[in-house]
Amino acid sequence: MLQSGHRVPFYRHLYVQVLIAIALGIAIGHLAPATAVALKPLGDAFIRLIRMIIAPVVFCAVVAGIASMRDMKAVGRAGGKAMLYFEIVSTLALGVGLVMGHLLKPGEGFNVDVASLDASAVTGYVSKASHGEGVMGFLMHIIPDTFIGSFTQGEILPILLIAILCGSALSTLGERAQPVKEFIEASAAVMYRIVGFITKVAPIGAFGAIAFTVGKFGIGSLLPMLKLVGCFYLTALLFVVLVLGTVARLAGFSILRFLVFIKEELLIVLGTSSSESALPQLMLKLEQMGCSRGVVGLVVPTGYSFNMDGTNIYMTLAVLFLAQATNTHLTLAQELTLLAVTMLTSKGAAAVVGAGFVTLAASLSVVPTVPVAAMVLILGIDRFMAECRSLTNIIGNGVAAIVVCAWEGALDREKLNASLSGSSSLDRAKYGAADAVTLNGNET
Repeated sequence: MLQSGHRVPFYRHLYVQVLIAIALGIAIGHLAPATAVALKPLGDAFIRLIRMIIAPVVFCAVVAGIASMRDMKAVGRAGGKAMLYFEIVSTLALGVGLVMGHLLKPGEGFNVDVASLDASAVTGYVSKASHGEGVMGFLMHIIPDTFIGSFTQGEILPILLIAILCGSALSTLGERAQPVKEFIEASAAVMYRIVGFITKVAPIGAFGAIAFTVGKFGIGSLLPMLKLVGCFYLTALLFVVLVLGTVARLAGFSILRFLVFIKEELLIVLGTSSSESALPQLMLKLEQMGCSRGVVGLVVPTGYSFNMDGTNIYMTLAVLFLAQATNTHLTLAQELTLLAVTMLTSKGAAAVVGAGFVTLAASLSVVPTVPVAAMVLILGIDRFMAECRSLTNIIGNGVAAIVVCAWEGALDREKLNASLSGSSSLDRAKYGAADAVTLNGNET
C-alpha cells in the first residue's frame, strides 16, 4: 500500500496545481485576451489525450470486471438496476430544472423581440438537432459497423457493447480463457499507468482551456445573463446537495465526503468543461472506494449517455428562460411534453460536440411556441454553464455507481468508509506506483 511517510508540500498536490492553473488562466484571459485565445490548443490537447485512452480503459475495465463475475445473471441485474436508477434520477433533474425555473424566473423582464434577433449564429446547432435519427437511430448507433471501428471512432456505448460481449464470453469459457483474462488484466494495468502519466499534465490542460474561455468570451459577457447563470449554478448545487445527497445518505455515505474524495477529478472537469476528461480517473477512484470493477465498468460509461443530470437541469431551465425572456406562455401540457421528450433528446445528443446546446435545439423543436432563434440569447454564456453541467454529470455518475454497487451487494463498506475518511490509498501492485501517486493527488 502507498504510505505517506513524510509530509508532502502543498504545491505537489494535483488539486492545488489545477487550482493555481485555473486562477492563472482566468487572469491571463482577462488581462491578455488575444494571448489567452492562442492557448486553446493546450486544453484541446489534454482532452484529446484523455479521449485517446478512454476506449482501451473502458474496454479493459469492463471485460476484466465481467470476466470475474461468475454469475452472468448478476451482470444483467446490475445493468437493469443502473438503467432504472438513471431514468428516476434523470427525471428528477428535469423536474428540478422546471420547478426552479418557475420559482426564480430568470428570464422575466427581458422582453426580447424575437424579430430583432439574428438566428444565423445558432443555425449549425439547429441543423445538427434536426438531422437526428430518433430513438431507433440512437439505439442502432450503439452497434458498431465493425469490431475495430468503435475503437477508432472513440464512442463509448459501442465499445461498452463489445466489452460486455467479450467479458461475458470469457466468463462462460472458464479456465480455457484464463490466459486471455490475464492478458486483459495486464493490459488494464498498462492503461492505468498511462492515465497516471496523462493526469500529471492536467494543470496545463486546465490552464489553456479556462484561459481560452475567458479570453474568447470575456468575464463581462456574463453580466447581462448573470441571473440565468446564477440560477443554473444554484439549481445544480441544490440538486447535488439535496437530491444526490439524500440518495447518498440512503446508500450509507456522505455526499460532501465523496466530493472531497474526488476533488482532483472535479477540478480537472472545471478547468476543461468536459466530464470525459476525468472518466478514467473516476473509475479508478470508485474501485478504490470498494466498488466492484464489473459494476463500475457497466455504470460509469453508460451513465455518460444515460445519466446526464447537469444537462437535464440545463435544458428545462434554459427553455423556461427563453420562454420568459420572449414573453412566450407555455401550457402545462407543453411543459409535460418537454419533460418527456428531453428524456430522449438528452441521450441522443450525448456524444455530440456542444451536446447541451444541440440537445436544447432538439427540445425546442418539440415546443414550437418557443422560438429557436431565441437560443442566440444564451450562445455567449453557454460555455460558462458547460462547467456546471459537466461537474453535475460526473458527480451524478459517481453516486450512481456507488448506489448500484450497494444495491447489488458489491460494495466493500470497509473500503468505502476508509476512503471517505481519508485513511485509504491505492494498491501499488494493482495500479502501479505512478498511477497510485497521481490519483491520490500527491507526488512522492
